[in-house]
Amino acid sequence: MSFSSSSLIVLAVSASFSAALAGNACAADRYIIDPEHTYSSFEYRHWGLSDQRGRFDNNSGSIDLDLAAKTGAIDIVIEAGSVSTGSETFNKILRSDNFFDIAKYPQISFKSSTMRFDGDKLVQVDGDLTIRGVTKPATFEITHFNCRFMFVYFKQACGANGYTKILRSDFGVGRYVPFVSDEVTLSFSVEGIKE
Repeated sequence: MSFSSSSLIVLAVSASFSAALAGNACAADRYIIDPEHTYSSFEYRHWGLSDQRGRFDNNSGSIDLDLAAKTGAIDIVIEAGSVSTGSETFNKILRSDNFFDIAKYPQISFKSSTMRFDGDKLVQVDGDLTIRGVTKPATFEITHFNCRFMFVYFKQACGANGYTKILRSDFGVGRYVPFVSDEVTLSFSVEGIKE
């Protein structure tokens, strides 16, 4: 089989284009969650008396970001047993099988499906939230997002704050509804350091 010079040019251009596409497909930077500056928190209304807050201290995972293409992926794991309310008695209750049942379901997770940008700013993240083995779609509104070079790490870092609202009964954690609010606000503060 012989090729004309024009055919060779077409093949060369096609190969170059394919290589460029392959390069773009791998253009995302990976950021590893910094556990010292990342935590998740929750807020609910207690018997109509006051808004109460708690947090999960142990969080891990990664964030892939392609800021030029405005795409990425988030994969975060929260250790349910790290729940912290300021009361060890209450922490034990939340860890029990009446609530998070950490013996059977030690982790809470979120995996993104879509990251939405407004210009250079991340404004919304859609994905799947799993609590107590139940997975439901969740949309996090991003209230703050920024990336910068951090001299303390000598690496690029990105951080964000955001929240979503869920019904805890949807995830099998509905004890005491409606006396303790079914609706819960989940918030996060996250920082990731580029690999």
